[in-house]
Parts: sequence; C-alpha cells; structure tokens
Amino acid sequence: MSIEAVKSIAAGLTIAIGGIFPALSIGRMATAAFEALGRNPEAAPAVTTTLITATAFAEAIAIYALVVALTIKFV
Repeated sequence: MSIEAVKSIAAGLTIAIGGIFPALSIGRMATAAFEALGRNPEAAPAVTTTLITATAFAEAIAIYALVVALTIKFV
C-alpha cells in the first residue's frame, strides 16, 4: 500500500469521524431547544442566542477536523 493511499484513507476517516460527532451534537442541541421553546415560548430570544452560539462551537470542531484532514492529505 502506497503512502498516498494511506494518506487518503486517514484523511477520509478523520473528516468522517470529525463530522459525525458535531452533527449528532447539533441535532441534540436543536431537539433540546425545541423542547424548551415548547415548554416556555417566552424564552425564545435566550434559547435562540444560546443555540446559535453552541452550534457555532460544534461547527468549529468539524472545521478543525477538516483542517487536519487536509493537512494529512496534502502535507
């Protein structure tokens, strides 16, 4: 197996694993936010702000995984 093949496999696994967990966490956050809004609609501004902030942090983890995958592949 060549070095390029190993790099491709490692990069693919990195982005796959690094993308799954942020996606799952965003789904759980959205579920919790909708449940909170269903129980207390007046809290919508606070819940929305918190949800957007938490989603941005979760997406940052996926972006870090992308950067690592690209580094593995091209360096």
